[in-house]
Amino acid sequence: MDWGLNTLLSAGAARLHEDGRIAALGAGGMFRAAGVLAKQHRLRRAEERLRAKADHYQRLIGGRTALAPRLETKHGVLSDEISAIATRRSNLNTALAWAAARWAVDQAVAAGASVIYVEDLRSLEARHMGRTVNTRMSQQIRGQIVDRMRHLGAEVGIAVVTVPARNTSRHCPRCLTPLRHRKAPDRPTTPGWKWAVCPGCGWQGDRDHGAWQRIASRGLVHQTRTMTDRTTGIMAIRTIVDTLEARAVIATTAVESSRRDRSKSGSTRRQTGRPAPRRRRAPSPARLQGLAGKRPEGHVHTDRPGLPRAAHRLQGVSTISTPTISRHRPRGAARGAGFHRHATPPRWEIPCPDTTPGMESFS
Repeated sequence: MDWGLNTLLSAGAARLHEDGRIAALGAGGMFRAAGVLAKQHRLRRAEERLRAKADHYQRLIGGRTALAPRLETKHGVLSDEISAIATRRSNLNTALAWAAARWAVDQAVAAGASVIYVEDLRSLEARHMGRTVNTRMSQQIRGQIVDRMRHLGAEVGIAVVTVPARNTSRHCPRCLTPLRHRKAPDRPTTPGWKWAVCPGCGWQGDRDHGAWQRIASRGLVHQTRTMTDRTTGIMAIRTIVDTLEARAVIATTAVESSRRDRSKSGSTRRQTGRPAPRRRRAPSPARLQGLAGKRPEGHVHTDRPGLPRAAHRLQGVSTISTPTISRHRPRGAARGAGFHRHATPPRWEIPCPDTTPGMESFS
């Protein structure tokens, strides 16, 4: 388990094999509590403002002014509000501590772990990091989380051991080379140090992700140096041995070693031949033989001759139009094409004369 600022906990599982090789199990996870920490920050600011106002009223009351009785009443109201905000902060911290501890123990149970290595709290003193960062680190209840983690871990038979956190976020978990911090890929315009890149082996990832791997490997190789306090029963690793620290690295898996290097080293355009000829050089497809490609039955053209342009669009609609007197006729306004209600029927509706013998011919 690694402590962070935005991510309260970063955790993962690792296994120590008989040959001394340490392998990471999965990619790990994070317990994010940004919303709860923001709520704590707002409550703390509100409590500070109320305390400053209450102190001001107390100084005015001590001066024996004429408004002392009224100020005493206001001071009592402010005291009640301050105690209510303090109770809310305490309840919120307790709920957050239990939730984070339960999440950590559940992760350990799911991974089949026998011990939880936690970053030592003594190395997390808020110094020389700015007022905002120091305040955020000081208001987090890491001590309560570790205590509840020990309580929940004892119920399922999992020990909690603290590990020195020196240089866990500085060195690479694969080769112990000092990391270079850059902007996160998902936030290219935001300056920061969350993303780490190793110039030695090429490993890169979130800084907290590499930190929990370093803590896990350091705890596994130093497990013989675990000490237990006789008074409190707290287990911890006090010192780091250089010879053991050299072996505290995460081995590279076979999948990662077999990955092809996808970094760009030349021109992006492929130099291979075309898979198909150009469009103008490709032969046209052969015409299908038989009934294939013909219109289905009932959709063939009739013997009706073609109509003037745009006249065929108005055959199914009864339209009324004023006949033009001048010599100008609109385009497509053919008589009998549906432009006049009482126009002569079209020529295809006039029955053909019967020319059989014995019948008089039509003149």
